[in-house]
Amino acid sequence: MDEASFIVYRGHSVEQQAPYLLPMSTINGLRSIDLMKSKSGGNRTEHHTNLYQRDDFVIRRGQTFQMWITLSRPFNPSTDKLHLQLKTGPLPSVSKGTLVTIPLVEELEDGRWEAAVVRQDDKRIMLSVNSPPTAAIGRYQLTVETHCANGQAVSNHDPANDIYLLFNPWCEDDAVFMDSEVERQEYVLNDIGRAYYGTENQIGERTWNYGQVESIVLFRQGCFFLMYTTYKKTTTRSSFIQINSPDDGGVLEGNWSGDYSAGTSPTAWSGSVEILKQYHKNSGSPVKYGQCWVFACVVTTVLRCLGIPSRTVTNFSSAHDTDVSLTTDVYLDENLEPIDYLNADSIWNFHVWNDCWMARPDLPPGYGGWQAVDATPQETSQGTYRCGPASLAAVRNGQVYLKHDAPFVFAEVNSDKIYWQRNIDGTFSQIFSEKQSVGHFISTKAVGTDERNDITHLYKYPEGSEEERIAVETACSYGSKAQAYSSPTAKDVTIEVTMDGVGPEMGRDAELTIVLRNSSSEQRRLTLHSQVAVMYYTGVNKSTVRKDRTDYLEWNLEYKDYKDQLIDQAALMLTLSGRVKETQQVLATQFSFRLRTPDLIIKPIGKPVVGEKMAVEISFTNPLPQVLKAVVFHVEGLGLLTARKINYGDIGSRASVSLIEHFVPTLPGPRKLLASLDCKQLTQVHGVADITVGDKSNGTL
Repeated sequence: MDEASFIVYRGHSVEQQAPYLLPMSTINGLRSIDLMKSKSGGNRTEHHTNLYQRDDFVIRRGQTFQMWITLSRPFNPSTDKLHLQLKTGPLPSVSKGTLVTIPLVEELEDGRWEAAVVRQDDKRIMLSVNSPPTAAIGRYQLTVETHCANGQAVSNHDPANDIYLLFNPWCEDDAVFMDSEVERQEYVLNDIGRAYYGTENQIGERTWNYGQVESIVLFRQGCFFLMYTTYKKTTTRSSFIQINSPDDGGVLEGNWSGDYSAGTSPTAWSGSVEILKQYHKNSGSPVKYGQCWVFACVVTTVLRCLGIPSRTVTNFSSAHDTDVSLTTDVYLDENLEPIDYLNADSIWNFHVWNDCWMARPDLPPGYGGWQAVDATPQETSQGTYRCGPASLAAVRNGQVYLKHDAPFVFAEVNSDKIYWQRNIDGTFSQIFSEKQSVGHFISTKAVGTDERNDITHLYKYPEGSEEERIAVETACSYGSKAQAYSSPTAKDVTIEVTMDGVGPEMGRDAELTIVLRNSSSEQRRLTLHSQVAVMYYTGVNKSTVRKDRTDYLEWNLEYKDYKDQLIDQAALMLTLSGRVKETQQVLATQFSFRLRTPDLIIKPIGKPVVGEKMAVEISFTNPLPQVLKAVVFHVEGLGLLTARKINYGDIGSRASVSLIEHFVPTLPGPRKLLASLDCKQLTQVHGVADITVGDKSNGTL
């Protein structure tokens, strides 16, 4: 983006100062300003900011707005001169577009700051004010300066007249312009979304309150506060939005240890509002704790709040390349056992990041549109934990030389998994490769519905197609192990792991099926080495549950073997390897799966009407043959009730419980009430209920 657009990412309100006001009766001084900032008025409606739940003056750049000015006497254009002044940021600068003088002109022209008198009523004049589509985004202080033959007068700054200027995806000349109205409604204005998790065979979903139109988020205690703290910390390209905290004091502190006693478990959050409130309350200190979906959902909130179309994206079987090889490498010893200390690369069961929509004038034509940005701290980029924006078009075609961080994103969605075996002399030889093990079911919420939308085709060509192989080879030619791509060896035995239905349940035995296929006309014999490990969803092993050798094609893991090992996402990974005795062909594969947790059942009680008390019943059945200790329920819903934390206590083995929660709806229309359960023994338990609230005036639904 241009310099003017970029500086606003770091903008914030400055200390109030009182400019001078000359008390001369002959000077035509300012008496009052009316920005016509009512949510139902023309300004807010035409600028698509009428949903923001506050009466601040929120508008979008690149289009006009109207305002009334009352002077001490009728305005005479022949003798009186008038201009507006706007300033934003800690050091307003003309060259950076953060100190703006708006002249009075006879006719407005597009693409510049100008104002014109469109109506006069005695001492009152109505101005039509135009802003350029490249204007700096931020909170502007407004003052009015008048001149006449007897002198000049400058109004005092009044915070009530501050102008909040946002990006404008409705403006064709704005860098974030999106031409589809239904997509703008979804990716800018929709304050409810979904994040997907689990494994590619067991996709889970949870509803998230983005809350970008809530007053607390947009203004002093939310996104603009975030821009203020960001500006103070850095002026690099990553400073637009600092969500993770390892090296820049962002909004959230990541924690994958399983111990969240010093904060809130990542799985307990259901929305961004409480996180941003806490961030402001902590004076910009990181909130404890987040993981990838929490980082991504907060990014969606902030981007949509500022007017940048964005969405939360989940990639299943997401690779983490640690050495810029653009491959996912698995190292085995002479006996085909994994060498843990060398296996730094990993494949996360799922990983969540964001797509944001913008032009990319810094790249060749054709690379604008959706850009991947990742707020989860994984690898540094130019010395800082950050990732993106990376053009999806560049990622899809393997053009990893185009900025920013395209190699890392490419490896996440389309790297080959290469198995290396240690030789007697300590060197390693490539023995096997899997070309379709990474980047599956890339998902986001569909436009206008709660369905899952598969957008894998935007990140990669169909697996195994010539275009996809060309993209992989193009990308890997820029990697650190380009020599890994040699002629494929013939093979006639394949291995696959399958799972019945939606997979095993938490608290029950897990059963999988191993499928071996022999495409030759001769008999083939092999023994499989199997290892099952509990892992973090990031693909990092926590502990090995069981190792064995097997000739059986039915694989079973009993509850007693894993019950004391599980962590947050209840994720496990089965690693299989073996060698065909007749041909010495090596087989290897890894299969990730999770143990499904039950949903919370939410049942509304009473008639939902604004201002009238109602309730919901929340029901839950413990799936484990053990007591859940110190259970905490979290409940929230935009327009229904603010976030509540309910300390419930213990829940017995296999026991069913329910609780009633009362509240008074504050906003009409379709609403979602979210609930989650958190305890040490069981996480990732949540539920959602759709509630349509009637208006108090007629009680209709």
